[in-house]
Amino acid sequence: MKTEIAPAGASRRIVQRGGIVQAFRNSLTMAYRGLLKIKRTPEQLFDVTLQPILFTLMFTYIFGGAISGDVASYLPVIIPGILVQTVIGTSIVTGVQLREDMDKGVFDRFKSLPIARIAPLAGSLLADTVRYTIATVLTFVMGYLMGYRPEGGLGYVAIAAVLVIACSWAVSWIFAFFGVIARSASSVQGISMIVLFPLTFLSNAFVPVETMPDWLQWFVKFNPVSHLVSAVRDLANEGTLGAEVGWSLLAAAAIVAIFAPLTVKAYMRRT
Repeated sequence: MKTEIAPAGASRRIVQRGGIVQAFRNSLTMAYRGLLKIKRTPEQLFDVTLQPILFTLMFTYIFGGAISGDVASYLPVIIPGILVQTVIGTSIVTGVQLREDMDKGVFDRFKSLPIARIAPLAGSLLADTVRYTIATVLTFVMGYLMGYRPEGGLGYVAIAAVLVIACSWAVSWIFAFFGVIARSASSVQGISMIVLFPLTFLSNAFVPVETMPDWLQWFVKFNPVSHLVSAVRDLANEGTLGAEVGWSLLAAAAIVAIFAPLTVKAYMRRT
């Protein structure tokens, strides 16, 4: 009677796919890893700490007198615009850092662990919400120090902050997709800036739409960034929860519905 001996380690199998609960827990663990990276290299927060301060000062004092007559009158216009532009711009880092981790082989090491394969990607996206929160708080604080007093009150300001953070998280899926398919971190940043600049500057964030050419007004009015800026202004300055909030959330949901599956599919193929 011939006995077959199983190869060493044949009975051991690393399970990389679990249920939704397990994937969620693994994602939170990976998010905690992202926060530890920020703690150990605090210079990663330079963009979310210095950019809101510099942009608020520059745009307010450069354009305030020309557009609104004085700085005080321009603050209710520019603070929501700077907030949206800064926080959404911060989401580019998601794709850049994702590409860097993949180039360094970090994600290859994660493949050998008994965790959900989606966890490193989801954890990275979750950890970056801390960056958005810091940028949001600093922008409002800087505006307050300059004399900005939101008429909507603290409650509506908080709702506006959550809205911006949620929409920025949705936009980060676009840059995460670039991070997965691009060949280098520098190319991710270059592609992302090409996408982001028209959306933020060709909007109502800095100047009234009525001052633009007719053909440009058409684009600005349909631009999702314009809807988000208007929603923040309605919440913070008026204390109203209007249709602009709904349009902003609808645009965010559409972005996630399109780019989340594309990103996950490309990520699974690459890892």
